Amino acid sequence: MKKKLVVSLLSISMVASLLVGCGASEQASTETTAAAESKPEEATEATVENDPVANLIAATEGTVELTLWCDETPEYQAVMAENVEKFKAEYSDVDFNITIGAESVVNCKEDVLKDPEAAADVFVFADDQLNEMVTAGVLQSVDTTFTYDIKAANAPLTIEAATVNDKLYAYPMTASNGYFLYYDKNQLTEDDVASWDNLLAAAEKLDKTVGMEVSGSWYMYGFFAGAGLDMTLGEDGKNVCNWNATDTKFTGADVATAITEICEKKAMVNCVNDEMQAFAKDGKMIAVVNGTWSTSNFQEAYGDGYAATKLPTFTCKGEQVQMGSFAGFKFMGVNSYSKNTGWAMLLAEYLTNENSQVAIGMATGEGPANITAAATPDIAALPALQALCAQAEFADVQRVGGNYWDPAGTLGKKLVEGDYTDVQALLDEAVAGITE
Repeated sequence: MKKKLVVSLLSISMVASLLVGCGASEQASTETTAAAESKPEEATEATVENDPVANLIAATEGTVELTLWCDETPEYQAVMAENVEKFKAEYSDVDFNITIGAESVVNCKEDVLKDPEAAADVFVFADDQLNEMVTAGVLQSVDTTFTYDIKAANAPLTIEAATVNDKLYAYPMTASNGYFLYYDKNQLTEDDVASWDNLLAAAEKLDKTVGMEVSGSWYMYGFFAGAGLDMTLGEDGKNVCNWNATDTKFTGADVATAITEICEKKAMVNCVNDEMQAFAKDGKMIAVVNGTWSTSNFQEAYGDGYAATKLPTFTCKGEQVQMGSFAGFKFMGVNSYSKNTGWAMLLAEYLTNENSQVAIGMATGEGPANITAAATPDIAALPALQALCAQAEFADVQRVGGNYWDPAGTLGKKLVEGDYTDVQALLDEAVAGITE
């Protein structure tokens, strides 16, 4: 069974607080043991009773060298730099040299695994990369907390997602790694954006376009999921997928045909993130399926018309079907090969605390994982987060094996281009690759 993110559309305490009722994560008491040595395996051996930070400071000599990898966007780079400066001021007795590098969340796992010893001490990554990183031994488990109870502070489902075999391996940072619809409300009505049929008809009438990376595996999932078809990770680590089903209410062929029919519309443009932003800023594209990471760009593009809502419904076998989506989280991890493990852990803890998550949310438009941060009025009022909240009712936590992406991407490309003669054979081939 897929784990649904159960939410109330009126409860805009934001995604993290909404998720409190979705997961079953038992809160463990905060450990008071602190890291005293630089080697990962020695990170919790020496203690100063009741004052782990004092112990860490007392054990520190010379300059503490740390590298942080976070999203390459200007908004992320700026807010992380501000939070790092606050961290350095908080522990001003220590001399720090903290370098911030630009690293795509999508590529983080691959780049860390290429050479863990050369990778950053602290890095931001997507939650679906956690298991492979844990298996590879590159994530320092969160055996020590310094200033607050991480498990109690963050939404239970984010803690559950950051846990492997009852051990926490990452610091929850955001709970908004999903997608929804941005649009220009000066040109489109709420009725227009309620369905793909209405949306594309309205855009065509205005000689405008609508953008979505339909061929992208991450986004295309929403059509099949909305129609009740399954794609998830089995207990044996292999993907379970029935997108080629012929005995369901909406068959795989029904959904595939619906996707192709949407992409045949004159106003529909299959395009990636950068292209959407450029088209929107040029005034041509008046609605896009995207995520919170692009908030500032669409605010700029749509100006006082800037709005956001859940994904539209689509016509499948003559009925309106609500699109589903993937939902996920961004975590901050500590490299188990770090030469300053204790300080790396304290830095990660600080950069994901309540105040830091509020700052990240205001700068980037992403929703905090921290329950209190997510409930702050300024965060809860952001249109993109309201839209994500509305879509969350139809979203599934992203749990897929690596074999999903390429076959699904090939399928998406062929559906977008109408490059097939036998849709069932196309689906059978895709599912065979996904579940291999």
